[in-house]
Amino acid sequence: MGNVFAYTRVSTVKQGEKGVSLQEQKDAILRYAQLHGLEIVRWFEERESAAKTGRPAFMQMLQLLRIKVAQGVVIHKIDRSARNLEDWVDVSKLADAGVAIHFANESVDLATVSGRLSADIQAVVASHYSRNLREEAKKGIYGRLKQGFYPFRAPIGYTDQGAAKLKLPDPVMAPLVQETFELYGAGKFPLMRLADHMYERGLRNRRGGPVTVKGISTILNNPFYIGIMRIKKNGQNFSGNHEPLVGRDLFERVQALLLGKTVDRVVQHSFLFSRLVRCASCHYSLIGERRKGHTYYRCHNRPFKSPPVCPRTFIKEEQLENAVQSILEKLTLSQAEIDYFREWIAEYRLHAGAKRDEEKRVATLRLEALRARKSRLTDLLLDGSVEQTVFNEKQKSLVWEESQLKQGVASLDAGSEDALKTIENTVGLAKNASLLYRQANLGKKRELLRIILSDLTASGENISAELTIPFRLIAEREKTSYGGPYRGTCRTLGNLLSRLYNYIAKADLDTRS
Repeated sequence: MGNVFAYTRVSTVKQGEKGVSLQEQKDAILRYAQLHGLEIVRWFEERESAAKTGRPAFMQMLQLLRIKVAQGVVIHKIDRSARNLEDWVDVSKLADAGVAIHFANESVDLATVSGRLSADIQAVVASHYSRNLREEAKKGIYGRLKQGFYPFRAPIGYTDQGAAKLKLPDPVMAPLVQETFELYGAGKFPLMRLADHMYERGLRNRRGGPVTVKGISTILNNPFYIGIMRIKKNGQNFSGNHEPLVGRDLFERVQALLLGKTVDRVVQHSFLFSRLVRCASCHYSLIGERRKGHTYYRCHNRPFKSPPVCPRTFIKEEQLENAVQSILEKLTLSQAEIDYFREWIAEYRLHAGAKRDEEKRVATLRLEALRARKSRLTDLLLDGSVEQTVFNEKQKSLVWEESQLKQGVASLDAGSEDALKTIENTVGLAKNASLLYRQANLGKKRELLRIILSDLTASGENISAELTIPFRLIAEREKTSYGGPYRGTCRTLGNLLSRLYNYIAKADLDTRS
């Protein structure tokens, strides 16, 4: 009796765990060995495709056969041993070296010329089948991508619903993914600390473990979260039908941080105006420092320039607060104005639907025109009128533009409520901003200044402050000498609120896209 190895293989781990193919192969091999008087001394089992070289069990078996540990090997079929010609060459070399190669399901003898020819033909057919299957699978994948469906496993923050179905936001993980983008985009955490922080917040990978620093980086670099499906292998982009989790503006901010275009650091604020007040000459932030019980802010760029380009700027914190207070006092609203603003917002809510529908119709038409351009671009590629590299570049541009339009339509679907709520918050802050500032603690003061002030600069003893546009519009409204609105100026206040709404709605749309 000859001592031989036995080799069985299935293409995937799932087939090995749940299928019956491995057992059927073993039964066929055992029957063949018993019929031909062969003793199986070792079994080699593989759960991996034979389309590529490098299968561990197969390679180990070949090495042992080369040093004559066994006289031969029994394999179920030729396509179980190799579906690529490189592995088939290795099998043929073993046969040339005198190793007995048996196939339980095929009556071929590699020791004869006719048997070798028959086996070679079947090996080529198996290799062709594998290549063709791979091409058909790629067609199916690209077909799904063009339809807007992601044919791979959903990234963290989404859940799989099955083949040709949308990935839906995970109710638990999606908000945490959004928080990850927001924290990193705000520069509050470097990647390593962000990974630890988000683990404490509850972010988990698919095995329930912590998301590593590399995993956080993968999330932050993945355009899937803004509605774009990117294929890493060739860099192609496709527009997805799934709901984006973050806006394009935030995503691009994060990319700039990851690429080092923006400083990625955690800033510890110990002074009220740290990184809020800048030198009017060099535009660098003034540095706060304590001296004799007072906080001063000065320009640290001056000593490094010869001759100095900045005037000597050394200002007490109290001076800055007085300047800010004088600006905030301009925002006081009368009760009559507050009542009018509230009535206007309530009425606008009633009539905003028709205007929103018209804006959505225009945006939808633009989206349809863009998709027609994408279709024409594909036709040009198929006709050979445009090169693949040019096609990829143009397609990427159109996909990103489509993503922006889709988020715009989604914002319109959400309605005008966000803009109206922002106006309500703006009016709430503006009605007595100076009092709110005086009563706030350090953190709340800094937050209030970020919202209300767009620019705070100092040069020498001179301090300049600018309000953000919504608050500037309110501060510059027409008023009587005693602080109230002119009689009969409802139209003026209405125009003011319309300008506020248009500005805030546009800013909100830009942020979402």
